[in-house]
Amino acid sequence: MTSDLPGYDDVLAAAARIAPHAHRTPVLRSRSLDALAGAELHFKCENFQRSGAFKFRGACNAVWSLDDAIAPRGVVTHSSGNHGAALALAARSRGIPAHVVVPEGAVRSKLAAIEAYGAVLHRCAPTIAAREAAAARVQEETGATLVHPYTDPRVIAGQGTAALELLAEAGPLDALLAPLGGGGLACGTLLAARGTPVFGAEPAGAAETFESLRQHRHVTDFTPDTVCDGLRGTVGAINLAIMRRDRLQALVVTDAETVAAMRLAWERLKIIIEPSCATVLAAVLRYPEPFAGRRIGLILSGGNVDLAALPW
Repeated sequence: MTSDLPGYDDVLAAAARIAPHAHRTPVLRSRSLDALAGAELHFKCENFQRSGAFKFRGACNAVWSLDDAIAPRGVVTHSSGNHGAALALAARSRGIPAHVVVPEGAVRSKLAAIEAYGAVLHRCAPTIAAREAAAARVQEETGATLVHPYTDPRVIAGQGTAALELLAEAGPLDALLAPLGGGGLACGTLLAARGTPVFGAEPAGAAETFESLRQHRHVTDFTPDTVCDGLRGTVGAINLAIMRRDRLQALVVTDAETVAAMRLAWERLKIIIEPSCATVLAAVLRYPEPFAGRRIGLILSGGNVDLAALPW
């Protein structure tokens, strides 16, 4: 199976392909956060990416990889928000249709973004099985190309361009951290890192990747329970294979630690990030030993917060 996995050259190709369309996002520093962590932290701010999240990178690479003969049929995916919005925007950039299957209970602001970018929404029950079944049905009815949120090799390679840019700007780093959900960003980061240690920060309420790596089997029988709505997906088989091959280290953090880290980022970096990407800062603060005194890259994956849901 490993021969079919994407590699570093695919990340380089993705970087060239998406360059006319994606933003090169900033890398921010904070002396006060460095002091708290006991490390030199470099934050890659994908909350400033188009559609508000790193997902545009992978979606853009997938859409612009399509052959001219099949592209007009459009694309389809299932998504709780960020990937759906990213794919809709990428499809609009190429002038092709986009269909997004969304589960019940998805964040309203993210659904509004998907519609604003011109995609057709298809509702389904809030389970992975229901999402995949609905996407397959739409694909059969429309002839659209399926662009999976995190198992598509083109998506994985595209997500790796964030770490590629981070390393180019910050210079050699001792470790990289990425939020860990379905595994697209974490695996893309592994590809771009080329041997630099990569840690995945995963919420305790959806820590099936941690368990999959620990138990040496693909754990799928779990019900996610976390404030990190972007990290509730089940890790893909291709993603798990990359993680095992390239030795990703999964770190588990609680929702309370994640929310506290998100507040810190808002206060110290003066930017809005969503809970899912605050897991990386939470992990550095909870597990200081691997990072103390070192230069660390953290990918802040997005900033699509549902402000209407805040209690103030």
